[in-house]
Parts: sequence; C-alpha cells; structure tokens
Amino acid sequence: MIRVLHCISNLDRAGIETMLMNYYRHMDHEKVQFDFLCNKTKPGSYDKEVLEAGGRIYHTPGLNPLKFFQYQKYMSELFRRHPEYRIIHVHNGALGVYALYGAKKNGIPWRIFHAHGASIAFDLKWPLKMLCKTQLKRNCNLYWTCGEKAAECYFGKRIVRQKKCLTIRNAIDTKRFSFSPEIREKIRRQMGLEEAFIIGHIGRFMAQKNHDFLIDIFREIRRIEPKAVLVLLGDGELQEKIRKKARSLAVGHCTLMMGNVDNAWEWYQAFDAFVLPSVWEGLPVVGIEAQAADLPCFFSDSITEEVKITENAAFISLKKKPEEWAKIIVQGAKGRSRKDVSGTIAGAGYDIGIEARKLQKYYESLEKRSSHENRNFDPSLH
Repeated sequence: MIRVLHCISNLDRAGIETMLMNYYRHMDHEKVQFDFLCNKTKPGSYDKEVLEAGGRIYHTPGLNPLKFFQYQKYMSELFRRHPEYRIIHVHNGALGVYALYGAKKNGIPWRIFHAHGASIAFDLKWPLKMLCKTQLKRNCNLYWTCGEKAAECYFGKRIVRQKKCLTIRNAIDTKRFSFSPEIREKIRRQMGLEEAFIIGHIGRFMAQKNHDFLIDIFREIRRIEPKAVLVLLGDGELQEKIRKKARSLAVGHCTLMMGNVDNAWEWYQAFDAFVLPSVWEGLPVVGIEAQAADLPCFFSDSITEEVKITENAAFISLKKKPEEWAKIIVQGAKGRSRKDVSGTIAGAGYDIGIEARKLQKYYESLEKRSSHENRNFDPSLH
C-alpha cells in the first residue's frame, strides 16, 4: 500500500479539505491511503471519517516562524518513525515550504506542491509568505495545481508555458449534486422558505470571500425582490462581524447563517442563485458544485474563468456597485427552470470517479520510480 502524506491546515469543511475528501472517498484504500499532517490542533469535521477509513492524522507545532526549528525537529522524528512515506503532498500555500523543506531534508523522494490560490492574501503574515514562496521551487519537485491562474501565482508563467504543471481538477460527485426537485422542495419546506427567492453562498467567513460586499448586494436584492433570503453556509473568524452588518442594514432577519453543514449538496437544490463575490480564488470547488446543481452562478471577475462550465455562470466586476450586482442577479435567476447537467460537468473533466482513478495512477507511477529520478514533473506521466 502507498501512503501519501497530505499537509493541510486541519480537516474542517473548507474548499481544499473537501476536495481532498472527494478524492479520498473514491480511492482504492488497499492500494493508496491518505494520511494528514495538520498545522492546527483544532479537531476537524472529517477526522472521524478519515480514521475509520484507515487514515492517520498528525499535528505539527504550527506555522509560527518562531517554531520553525521545532517544526523541523517534528518532521525529522515523523519520517524516522514512518519510513514508509515516499510522497508528501502539500496544500498550505506558500507556508507549505515548512513541510517541503522538512521532507527534502529527510530524503522524501517525491515532494508535491499543490497550488490552490490565485493570489496571496495581504495580511500580517504576507512578508513571511512571500519569503516562503521564493523557496518553494527549491524544496518541491512536482508542480501540481487546480488551474492555470493558481499555477502562475505560485510557479510563474514560464513553468506553465513549459507544461511542467499537472492539473488536478477540483472534481465532485456529479450525480450527487445534480438537480433534484424533490430535495429542493424538502429543504425549502423544512426551513419554511417555500415562497422565498434564496440567494446562496458557501464559504469560510474570511476577507477573501468578501462577505461584507455580499451583504451590500443582498440589501439591494431585497429592494427589488422583497421575498429574497440570503443563506450563508460556513463559519470563520469574521462571522460575527458579518452578522452585525446584516443587522445594521436591516437584513439580519432574512439572512440565515447555517454554519458548517454536512448536507451542502441538498442546500444547492434549495437555492435560486449562487453568488461568490470573492476578492480572489484559485478554482473554487463550490463553483463546480453550484453549476452541477444547474444554478445560475454569479462570480466576481477576480475568479478565474476556468471555473465556467455551463452557460449559467456569469462574471461581474467588483468595480460595479451593489445595486448593479443586484439587478444582474435578479434578472439572471428569476423564473429559471433547472435540469440534470451531470453529463456536462463530467464531460468537462470534473467527475470524481474518473479523476480519482487518474490521481491514483499518478501516485502509483511515482512509487514505482526510483528516488534518483527526483526532478520536476515529467509530462510523460500524463
């Protein structure tokens, strides 16, 4: 059995983790097993599922720069105790260099950096992240990405032009997310929203997702459509701030914050429109899921157009005012009928059953290759 060590924040319901769990559920665990190296000690929503499937969960000292040497000591001890690891797959953005450096130092032959974001958030850790970014290509030897924009962000345009990146699509269970009028009716009835015009959003409450602007948009939607309701799935550090803003704009009573849920696929059925006004994204899994449910999707123009699979996806400039967003959303979503578009999603390369088999073959190919072939990704593996 091949054991792949995935480096993440923790196993909560977030975009990267959800993508990994989609792949994990469709792997042959007798051939490939996922283990998780978490940089946060907070328990995750997927912990139990991973452990029951035979996966392991480790917790590092964290990505505090003052703990760098403690982190490296931990990595050395981990690899000493577990010599079976030959592949490490890192998803932590630029700070993932902590794990990559430790893996290289300890002779791990295959060190994958997986680019997910198309920008690096400007926050207190920004200088550290930019420094770490300069060290990525020195410490990884396989360049993987969710899309072209994310690859350009972390590896540069030259690497992309030379086709040295492997694209791993943010694939989903297309049948699970396909439109179901029965599930739509069930959720709306349970929530007492049978007559509502539901604007849906799924994402962690953080600056990147731009909830602040979303609330402004929703206030304008309410002025056009009095039966509009905003449903927000997810949690995060800015949740209370957004709750207070909704109240201050007199839309708190029609803004439902549901937290992390284990039935997001059902909520997509209940929505009438999906809105993602993010400041930046790589290639968001939620954008694929929403289109699989045949929802009218309204993305900010900061999101890569690679996410567009169906004709129901529209991009709106963040320079436009909230009232302009509101008019486009209401006009584009009201009175639309929906259908099963799972074939379209699968045809675009986002069917998890197909993509998981490909990923398993990549891991198996790496395991077979000797460690002296340790180099940047070889397109022949395609």
